[in-house]
Amino acid sequence: MADHRDEPLVLGIETSCDETGVGIVHGTTLLADAVASSVDEHARFGGVVPEVASRAHLEAMVATIERALTDAGVKARDLDGIAVTAGPGLAGALLVGVTAAKAYAYALGKPLYGVNHLASHICVDQLEHGRLPEPTMALLVSGGHSSLLLSSDITSDVRPLGATIDDAAGEAFDKIARVLQLGFPGGPVIDRLAREGDPEAIAFPRGLTGPRDAAYDFSFSGLKTAVARWIEAKRAAGEGIPVRDVAASFQEAVVDVLTRKAVRACKDEGVDHLMIGGGVAANSRLRALAEERCERAGIRLRVPRPGLCTDNGAMVAALGAEMVARNRAASDWQLSADSSLPVTETHVPGDAHLHPHPHSHAHSHDHVHETAKDNLYS
Repeated sequence: MADHRDEPLVLGIETSCDETGVGIVHGTTLLADAVASSVDEHARFGGVVPEVASRAHLEAMVATIERALTDAGVKARDLDGIAVTAGPGLAGALLVGVTAAKAYAYALGKPLYGVNHLASHICVDQLEHGRLPEPTMALLVSGGHSSLLLSSDITSDVRPLGATIDDAAGEAFDKIARVLQLGFPGGPVIDRLAREGDPEAIAFPRGLTGPRDAAYDFSFSGLKTAVARWIEAKRAAGEGIPVRDVAASFQEAVVDVLTRKAVRACKDEGVDHLMIGGGVAANSRLRALAEERCERAGIRLRVPRPGLCTDNGAMVAALGAEMVARNRAASDWQLSADSSLPVTETHVPGDAHLHPHPHSHAHSHDHVHETAKDNLYS
């Protein structure tokens, strides 16, 4: 086993939504990033169906882990730990990942680390741009989250400054794509069409940007409604919908608010680094506007490549490796999925007496079976 102070080898499992992600990292070096997506199975419903996602994770899990190990060229017995997203996310989907991680950790005699999905989105940038500065400001934007977070230690200290109070940015993209009959998911197609549209064609509202509004919170529900009503009015009048201009103007309203608030938070907190993560961070206009505004403000921008912005196992492995390297407490066998795990809980440490040394024989087979039953049905 590698020295935990010198580049730990960690496997990470991510199942918070519709992507079964398994990543393997060696310190801050990415060795494998295997993903099995069930997005096509959800497309006909216009959104993610929790039961469908859970079943897809169950079916894909073992094959995806084996593919990651093969891609990385390592044996499971060589791992220094197994990390898994414990929350937040869809409860059933999370449970599949947590249960698999516990099974592998116990069978291999490796420590288990239940980590936070949002903190993992921040930590993944280490795989591309090296160690995170401390402190780091992070803007996380996805289908379920729009958050501004300040991290002074990614393994133990992540402080929320602001979050969405209604629709997350990615959720708004999906809903507008549905109104425009563009299919699911909405983010990529709106991004593509917007490149051919005029972002100033339609003056859509910027939520929570007034002088008395919460400085770092986000609201996209009003924008979504305004766009939908504009489209409905055009259709009612028998006029054609300029889809590319609508996409560009809507997208501009979203990224304008996101980048404006993120840069303001950096200035207010005296932080000269901004990291952007989450699925919407793959949006080309968000990246361009963030770069422009950060450069003007003297802020260094860090954005992982698009494949590392969406949900993936590499980000979980990256945070797990930091937990091992910094000697954070491992989780115990009572670890469970927490669909509303707060970002302030970057990981779920266990009680020492519930997590004996992985090679200890203190557990009898009967006790292990009882523990497994308790975890499965709790």
